[in-house]
Amino acid sequence: MQCFPSLVLALSSLLGALALLQLSLYLRVPSRYGKHEERLCRPRGRLPARCAWFVQELPSFLVPALLLALRSPPRLEPLGCRLLCCLFCWHYFYRTFIYPFFTRGRPFPLQLLFFGTLFCIYNGFLQGYYLIYCAEYPTDWCTDIRFTSGLLLFLLGMGINIHSDLLLRQLRKPGEVTYKIPQGGLFTYVSGANYFGEIVEWFGFAIATWSLPAFTFAFFTLCCIGPRAYHHHRSKVSSQSHNATRGHLWA
Repeated sequence: MQCFPSLVLALSSLLGALALLQLSLYLRVPSRYGKHEERLCRPRGRLPARCAWFVQELPSFLVPALLLALRSPPRLEPLGCRLLCCLFCWHYFYRTFIYPFFTRGRPFPLQLLFFGTLFCIYNGFLQGYYLIYCAEYPTDWCTDIRFTSGLLLFLLGMGINIHSDLLLRQLRKPGEVTYKIPQGGLFTYVSGANYFGEIVEWFGFAIATWSLPAFTFAFFTLCCIGPRAYHHHRSKVSSQSHNATRGHLWA
């Protein structure tokens, strides 16, 4: 397989367009899963959260791994391959093989699972194809300020994301799916700390790789989960105001 820059440009442009579409669809109305499912109509077909997360995230790990195996010869010598394995695949290894088995989320709508899985296949191919077959870096790229600052942002964002997920899991007992307002950690300052961490993580990845596919993916992440974090914040403020009103009534 060889590099086709026009293919990378076309796929990156489409991903950017999908990001704007996500922003326009969900800026006013939240996507229908998780806590926001209570206020909207519930879809009939749903899959347990653990199974759904595993199925959805697997292609983001598997597709780049297959592209790497198809590389002739299959080796990790180019820096793009090492970046892909150490950052992108590291994140999705956690999301595929660790996170699903600890999550205590609600059953996931099959329709959203289908589109989420398609996206993971698409993005896994785009990021993997570019870094394995197209990316070219100077020999001193690991000492470049873009790489070092991006790597630090990636690690910071992933740390925030994992820690926030841990705090969210501790809110619920096994088998419990009722949403509770998280406290502690970065949730003290940001309503959607887990989303904030993931956005920081992928912008760090984009800076470290300094590539169009990675920047469009970071932009897509911002447009996809940014509005959800916004709706989480509105719900938190509304809930706190409601509780304060009840407190005044019974005082």
